[in-house]
Amino acid sequence: MEKIHKIYESPLFQECLHKNREAEKDRLFCRHDMDHFIDVARLSYIFSLERKVKIPKEEIYAAALLHDIGKWRQYSEGIPHEKASAELARIILRECGFKEQEENRILEAILSHRNQNKEKKTEGELSEILYDADKLSRACYACPAEKECNWSEEKKNRKIIW
Repeated sequence: MEKIHKIYESPLFQECLHKNREAEKDRLFCRHDMDHFIDVARLSYIFSLERKVKIPKEEIYAAALLHDIGKWRQYSEGIPHEKASAELARIILRECGFKEQEENRILEAILSHRNQNKEKKTEGELSEILYDADKLSRACYACPAEKECNWSEEKKNRKIIW
């Protein structure tokens, strides 16, 4: 998990965390911050264990820490945040020593973490696990802004599962 700590210490990662925080300081709903990233990482890892898939833990955590790192660019520039996040993640992954194959798998997962079309995803892929963890990480059952949220009732997490 040495590379994961390098991601966290990356000046670009820290800058993006700050920009996400500033862009969402008045946001009532779920935020795209370190708490969310760690929740997604831990759920992703649990899912990989439960589904008995062999995805390296560092790849799981890297994808989770970086999947929403470009959210601030969506707010400021109108760029879909999965694309902005992948652009920023590529730089961070390279500076932290990830190999090209690892980088490609992580970037693919980031780019597809909002894709709801599960038929295109292979069971057990990092992309599928990241998608599931991202959606299930939200504690709608305890959210004070739940009534104003635009997520459909089917998407909202009403019970503690993990």
